[in-house]
Amino acid sequence: MNEIIVNFLKKQTCATICSVDEEGKPWCFSCYYVFNAEEGLIYYKSSGNTRHSTLIKKNSFIAGTILPDKLNTLLVKGVQLEGVVLQADHPSAINATTWYYKKNPMARAMPGEVWAIQIHRIKMTDSTLGFGKKLNWSYSEERLEQINNN
Repeated sequence: MNEIIVNFLKKQTCATICSVDEEGKPWCFSCYYVFNAEEGLIYYKSSGNTRHSTLIKKNSFIAGTILPDKLNTLLVKGVQLEGVVLQADHPSAINATTWYYKKNPMARAMPGEVWAIQIHRIKMTDSTLGFGKKLNWSYSEERLEQINNN
Protein backbone atom coordinates (compact mmCIF):
# COMPACT_ATOMS: atom_id res chain seq x y z
CA MET A 1 0.00 0.00 0.00
CA ASN A 2 1.22 3.52 -0.78
CA GLU A 3 3.14 4.98 2.18
CA ILE A 4 1.15 8.25 2.03
CA ILE A 5 -2.12 6.31 2.36
CA VAL A 6 -0.72 4.19 5.21
CA ASN A 7 0.49 7.23 7.14
CA PHE A 8 -2.86 8.98 6.68
CA LEU A 9 -4.87 5.96 7.89
CA LYS A 10 -2.61 5.46 10.91
CA LYS A 11 -3.06 9.08 12.03
CA GLN A 12 -6.87 9.24 11.86
CA THR A 13 -9.36 7.78 14.34
CA CYS A 14 -12.87 7.90 12.86
CA ALA A 15 -14.42 6.30 9.76
CA THR A 16 -17.85 6.36 8.17
CA ILE A 17 -18.86 2.91 6.90
CA CYS A 18 -21.80 2.12 4.63
CA SER A 19 -23.64 -1.17 4.27
CA VAL A 20 -26.80 -1.95 2.32
CA ASP A 21 -30.08 -3.58 3.29
CA GLU A 22 -32.02 -6.29 1.46
CA GLU A 23 -33.55 -3.68 -0.87
CA GLY A 24 -30.18 -2.18 -1.75
CA LYS A 25 -30.73 0.94 0.38
CA PRO A 26 -27.56 2.28 2.00
CA TRP A 27 -27.10 2.65 5.74
CA CYS A 28 -24.08 4.50 7.14
CA PHE A 29 -22.51 4.56 10.59
CA SER A 30 -19.50 6.25 12.12
CA CYS A 31 -16.95 4.45 14.26
CA TYR A 32 -13.56 4.75 15.86
CA TYR A 33 -11.07 2.50 14.13
CA VAL A 34 -7.53 1.13 14.29
CA PHE A 35 -5.54 0.45 11.13
CA ASN A 36 -3.31 -2.61 10.71
CA ALA A 37 -1.06 -1.62 7.80
CA GLU A 38 0.72 -4.97 7.55
CA GLU A 39 -2.54 -6.83 6.86
CA GLY A 40 -4.55 -4.02 5.21
CA LEU A 41 -7.21 -4.30 7.92
CA ILE A 42 -9.37 -1.80 9.74
CA TYR A 43 -10.72 -2.78 13.17
CA TYR A 44 -13.74 -1.16 14.78
CA LYS A 45 -16.02 -1.92 17.71
CA SER A 46 -19.80 -2.13 17.60
CA SER A 47 -22.66 -3.99 19.22
CA GLY A 48 -23.89 -7.01 17.30
CA ASN A 49 -27.54 -5.95 17.50
CA THR A 50 -27.22 -2.56 15.79
CA ARG A 51 -28.84 -2.02 12.42
CA HIS A 52 -25.50 -1.84 10.61
CA SER A 53 -24.19 -5.01 12.29
CA THR A 54 -27.36 -6.88 11.36
CA LEU A 55 -27.01 -5.72 7.75
CA ILE A 56 -23.31 -6.60 7.62
CA LYS A 57 -24.02 -10.12 8.88
CA LYS A 58 -26.26 -10.57 5.82
CA ASN A 59 -24.04 -8.74 3.32
CA SER A 60 -20.45 -8.21 4.41
CA PHE A 61 -19.42 -5.86 1.57
CA ILE A 62 -18.95 -2.26 2.71
CA ALA A 63 -17.77 1.11 1.48
CA GLY A 64 -16.46 3.91 3.61
CA THR A 65 -14.74 7.23 3.97
CA ILE A 66 -12.10 8.57 6.30
CA LEU A 67 -11.45 12.28 6.65
CA PRO A 68 -8.75 13.99 8.69
CA ASP A 69 -9.58 14.27 12.38
CA LYS A 70 -8.82 17.98 12.02
CA LEU A 71 -10.19 19.34 8.76
CA ASN A 72 -8.34 21.99 6.80
CA THR A 73 -10.91 23.50 4.45
CA LEU A 74 -8.18 24.82 2.15
CA LEU A 75 -6.59 21.40 1.57
CA VAL A 76 -8.86 18.55 0.52
CA LYS A 77 -7.66 15.25 1.93
CA GLY A 78 -9.47 11.98 2.57
CA VAL A 79 -9.93 8.34 1.69
CA GLN A 80 -12.72 6.41 -0.01
CA LEU A 81 -12.53 2.67 0.49
CA GLU A 82 -14.32 -0.58 -0.17
CA GLY A 83 -13.86 -3.94 1.43
CA VAL A 84 -15.50 -6.77 3.27
CA VAL A 85 -16.18 -7.32 6.97
CA LEU A 86 -14.59 -10.62 7.93
CA GLN A 87 -16.23 -13.31 10.04
CA ALA A 88 -14.82 -13.40 13.59
CA ASP A 89 -13.22 -16.80 12.96
CA HIS A 90 -11.48 -15.72 9.72
CA PRO A 91 -7.68 -16.11 10.14
CA SER A 92 -7.14 -12.40 9.43
CA ALA A 93 -9.71 -11.35 12.06
CA ILE A 94 -8.48 -13.43 14.98
CA ASN A 95 -6.25 -10.68 16.42
CA ALA A 96 -8.74 -7.85 15.86
CA THR A 97 -9.60 -7.43 19.54
CA THR A 98 -5.94 -7.31 20.61
CA TRP A 99 -5.11 -4.67 17.99
CA TYR A 100 -8.15 -2.54 18.81
CA TYR A 101 -7.67 -2.53 22.59
CA LYS A 102 -3.95 -1.87 22.28
CA LYS A 103 -4.76 1.52 20.75
CA ASN A 104 -8.08 2.08 22.60
CA PRO A 105 -7.77 0.45 26.06
CA MET A 106 -10.69 2.45 27.49
CA ALA A 107 -13.00 0.81 24.93
CA ARG A 108 -12.89 -2.37 27.06
CA ALA A 109 -15.41 -0.67 29.35
CA MET A 110 -17.98 -0.40 26.55
CA PRO A 111 -20.10 -3.33 25.39
CA GLY A 112 -19.69 -4.63 21.87
CA GLU A 113 -17.45 -6.73 19.71
CA VAL A 114 -14.46 -5.85 17.55
CA TRP A 115 -14.92 -6.34 13.82
CA ALA A 116 -12.30 -6.50 11.03
CA ILE A 117 -12.60 -4.97 7.56
CA GLN A 118 -10.34 -6.35 4.83
CA ILE A 119 -9.68 -3.37 2.57
CA HIS A 120 -9.96 -4.19 -1.14
CA ARG A 121 -9.58 -0.76 -2.74
CA ILE A 122 -8.67 2.77 -1.70
CA LYS A 123 -8.78 6.10 -3.49
CA MET A 124 -7.15 8.92 -1.59
CA THR A 125 -7.50 12.57 -2.50
CA ASP A 126 -4.56 14.62 -1.23
CA SER A 127 -4.36 18.22 -2.36
CA THR A 128 -1.13 18.70 -0.41
CA LEU A 129 0.49 16.79 -3.32
CA GLY A 130 -1.13 19.05 -5.93
CA PHE A 131 -4.68 20.22 -6.52
CA GLY A 132 -7.04 17.22 -6.73
CA LYS A 133 -4.18 14.67 -6.61
CA LYS A 134 -5.52 11.09 -6.39
CA LEU A 135 -3.68 8.02 -5.10
CA ASN A 136 -5.19 4.62 -5.88
CA TRP A 137 -4.47 1.27 -4.30
CA SER A 138 -6.10 -2.15 -4.58
CA TYR A 139 -5.34 -5.75 -3.82
CA SER A 140 -4.45 -7.77 -6.85
CA GLU A 141 -7.31 -9.84 -8.26
CA GLU A 142 -5.42 -12.96 -7.18
CA ARG A 143 -5.21 -11.75 -3.57
CA LEU A 144 -8.91 -10.78 -3.57
CA GLU A 145 -9.83 -14.25 -4.81
CA GLN A 146 -7.71 -15.78 -2.06
CA ILE A 147 -9.40 -13.60 0.60
CA ASN A 148 -12.90 -14.36 -0.66
CA ASN A 149 -12.23 -18.11 -0.63
CA ASN A 150 -11.15 -18.11 3.06
